Amino acid sequence: MAGERPFIPLGIAVLTVSDSRTLENDKSGDTLVARIREAGHQVAARAIVPDDKAAIFNTVRDWTLAEGVDVVITTGGTGFTGRDVTPEALEPLFEKRMDGFSAIFHRISYEKIGTATIQSRATGGVANATFIFVLPGSPGACKDAWDGILKAQLDYRHLPCNFVEIMPRLDEHLKRGAGGV
Repeated sequence: MAGERPFIPLGIAVLTVSDSRTLENDKSGDTLVARIREAGHQVAARAIVPDDKAAIFNTVRDWTLAEGVDVVITTGGTGFTGRDVTPEALEPLFEKRMDGFSAIFHRISYEKIGTATIQSRATGGVANATFIFVLPGSPGACKDAWDGILKAQLDYRHLPCNFVEIMPRLDEHLKRGAGGV
């Protein structure tokens, strides 16, 4: 079809935040990796870190600075228990918050699990010209976020708009200099 946009594969890093998961039993990370690959993207990195603010922050910050990482998706640590610290670890890194991601995620989640969705603090933002999505630690939540939001928004062919088409402009503020001119 004339004028059809080409698919642009992205480099997507997956971070599981958990004190108990390993690569052998990380069903949420596996769910994301399978969907990323199925969509035609590359898994740029994958790791598991404990529920520790510094470990979460440092891993994601390093990925946002790495060549070949366009998107970071984390899973785990978005609840309300004492060890759930992923939003606190990553929101200070955000240059811009993506409130709409949380709103749409909760709408999708509500249709599946009802009011239990309020027990998640899923969030999203941009740091170092890299999109960051912070998801709950269940495979179902990862499926809902990918299938209901991320698959389309990370596909350049999705219209009327998508995240891929604005990626080249995410760091415009850095190019303008300190004066903002």
